[in-house]
Amino acid sequence: MTRTADALPAEVDVLVAGAGPTGLMAGLVAHRRGLRVLVVDPKPGPTRESRAIVVQARSVEILDQLGLAGPVLESAQLAGRIRIKGGDRPVEADFARAQERDTLFPGARIFEQSRTEALLSEALASEGCPVRYGVELESFTADGPAEEGLEARLASYPADAAGTATSVHARWLIGADGASSPVRHQLGLSFDGDTDEATFCVADLHDVAGAPDDALSAYVGEQRFAILFPLGPGGHARLIWLHGGTDPDQEEALAGARDDLGIRYGRVDWFSSYRVHHRLASRFRVGPVLLAGDAAHVHSPVGGQGMNTGLQDAHHLAHLLADVASGLRDPAQLARYEQERRPVALSLITAVDRAFGLLARPGRGPGFLRRRARDVIAVLGPRVLRSAAGPWLGGLLGQYRIHYHPVPRGAVLPQWASDPAVGRRLPVLAVNREALRSGRWQLHTYGGAIAERPAVPEAVDGPFAFPADPRGRLRSYQLYLVRPDGYVAAAWPLHAGAAATSDVAAALTAHGFRG
Repeated sequence: MTRTADALPAEVDVLVAGAGPTGLMAGLVAHRRGLRVLVVDPKPGPTRESRAIVVQARSVEILDQLGLAGPVLESAQLAGRIRIKGGDRPVEADFARAQERDTLFPGARIFEQSRTEALLSEALASEGCPVRYGVELESFTADGPAEEGLEARLASYPADAAGTATSVHARWLIGADGASSPVRHQLGLSFDGDTDEATFCVADLHDVAGAPDDALSAYVGEQRFAILFPLGPGGHARLIWLHGGTDPDQEEALAGARDDLGIRYGRVDWFSSYRVHHRLASRFRVGPVLLAGDAAHVHSPVGGQGMNTGLQDAHHLAHLLADVASGLRDPAQLARYEQERRPVALSLITAVDRAFGLLARPGRGPGFLRRRARDVIAVLGPRVLRSAAGPWLGGLLGQYRIHYHPVPRGAVLPQWASDPAVGRRLPVLAVNREALRSGRWQLHTYGGAIAERPAVPEAVDGPFAFPADPRGRLRSYQLYLVRPDGYVAAAWPLHAGAAATSDVAAALTAHGFRG
């Protein structure tokens, strides 16, 4: 933990308000890209209790790109199956197997938010950019043009001392300050959506009877639905469920889950209850101020998607800011952040959250529908995951099947965007894994040879020639332009003469490259 005894800088490129997983990811990536970064948070140190606990495949890929996946791979509890209980016998579906062809990290890893925060904050501290805990963003002023940045007023609260205020000039401010985001409130942005009528309950339990260590367990009762996440061997698990009443106490809530779902356990480590919101900020950017993570969107915890979406917001945004700060791309390209990330959050809220909300709602009516649905899932679920639709569903769950449309929907695709890989995350393979760790723009070929490097900026590395993609997702006759965040920006034929030259120029113009 770093207190505030050291003076705060007078000027930075990026001021990050909030040191949760989103803010820490943004700060670390921006720092590694050479920006002057200040991450502040009024709390005394990293989070101790964790509502978010699931790290999906795409987030592991990002951590691997940063060289930080080791602790997650070594100590996280890996769950690759979901077991549905509530009938005569459990029904199992293997979603990790459906992901194996598309990611090096199939399955869901149970790695609590507190551990994710510690991992990222320790990396920042070790690289000379420690988080300033005990420092609060009180207000900011951004009256001039966006390129002039803003003035932020920070209040520091060292131990056993009165608070002191200071001003910092920042080119950009990232509001990663949670669902109640003071940054979003100062911007006056609406946070549209709704709140579940029922109350979500969370309990960390020990000695849960019959809980597998390598699977998520879904329980279908007469009135309730719950998901059990394995936290460790010996029946250590987290139970999440919707309770019918408001503000239940621990004994009442656990009794309802125990009696209806048949869950047997020993010790309770932690219990919490809260209302769940499904909300989306009306905008993700206003001038030099940008929102990410829970400040921009909040979700149901059941699908294990919220923290992962925030991590990917931050990864995307920090690379984009670094590209603009270096002069490589035009500042107008900052619009891409909202254009690309807001639809992702909207899709999660309208599809995943609504589905889980309907599925998890307490009561006898929803309970009857769940039991009927369970009977259908028992027959179709395993078959679907083994079918051609399985990898597609696995990709949605793992958050690596996200498409950033290179042109507005319905518009004619330019030649440089006609390859199916464009706008999608480049498959992370054993052969390209190390190259992607540079966090730089790159040219890639897969099974093909390029005669000469096209006219792209010197800041673009490569071309790197890799063996053919064994799955055939990357074509041997194409040259791929890969963004620092791992997404494919453009693709050109390897041998197309003058036509390729004009196509390269068109793609670079579309992505705002300068010079």
